[in-house]
Amino acid sequence: MSCKGGTLLEVVNSIWLFFQDQILGMKWLNGLIGNGLSLLGLDINSRLGGSIQFFLYDVIKITILLCLLIFFISYIQSYFPPERSKKILGLFHGIGANIISALLGTVTPFCSCSSIPLFIGFTSAGLPLGVTFSFLISSPMVDLGSLVLLMSIFGAKVAFAYVIVGLIIAVIGGTLIEKMHMEKYVEDFVKNASNVDISSPTLTKKDRVQYAKEQVVGTFKKVFPYILIGVGIGAVIHNWIPETWIESILGSNNPFGVILATLVGVPMYADIFGTIPVAEALLSKGAQLGTILSFMMAVTTLSLPSLIMLKKAVKPKLLTLFIAICTFGIIIVGYLFNIFSTLFI
Repeated sequence: MSCKGGTLLEVVNSIWLFFQDQILGMKWLNGLIGNGLSLLGLDINSRLGGSIQFFLYDVIKITILLCLLIFFISYIQSYFPPERSKKILGLFHGIGANIISALLGTVTPFCSCSSIPLFIGFTSAGLPLGVTFSFLISSPMVDLGSLVLLMSIFGAKVAFAYVIVGLIIAVIGGTLIEKMHMEKYVEDFVKNASNVDISSPTLTKKDRVQYAKEQVVGTFKKVFPYILIGVGIGAVIHNWIPETWIESILGSNNPFGVILATLVGVPMYADIFGTIPVAEALLSKGAQLGTILSFMMAVTTLSLPSLIMLKKAVKPKLLTLFIAICTFGIIIVGYLFNIFSTLFI
């Protein structure tokens, strides 16, 4: 029996590895591009050839996954328009409401700037402030797309751990803000905004498919420039920056690597699709896993454009508290991942 059980487990592992490497990771595409470049006379083992191969492979791979994921997630999202989300959140209280809010954030727009208008709408609708902040934190940091893309590069353990800790940060952050009674630090125009409860029209499957297609086109146009920038940076890191440099700055020898990565990530503006190729290149060069994840979380959650937008909706004290909670949580997560990285890789 143990032999049969062991054989079955080996088969399951083989199938999973094939799915992760060839379906999600599209390793076959990397080989195909490498062969094509070699036929054109380009040495893919050189810095220039390796950079071109990395760039083409990651851009094509992320683009394919991006379009498929946006379509799938948008179709699901069509069942959760703002009015329905408000009603769902209104059914829960206490930490349960924070958990549901954080989970709802996983099926909403892909960047923090897109999440803030929804945050304002939820707040003006009278939902508890902590609940709306749990949504605001989780929406850009964690989504179904990030789960699949992270699996394609880092594996299932890292992907699921990233999503879980992101949700934990969102729940804890929202709960702290709720307990501190920060409602008075929301701008008056948000609290006094009229909230018309309009029932969402019933959509047919054809309508939902059309909506998903429109979301693919709209989101792709918005996100693709950041994919090109992110993959370009990743290609430079992967093929031109010496491994010893990355290891000395973001490796285990620098105890402040997590803090540095978090602070560097804040001024940048991208979403999960733009940061993953950079993270992939950093990991291959010897950067620690937790340090990389802290960088990704900082970029997606605390980008300057989103903070500028949020500043118009909340007063400085609440904005500072939001930044402090997110930054502290991201740094703690980074150090924990570094400590227990052997469990994931």
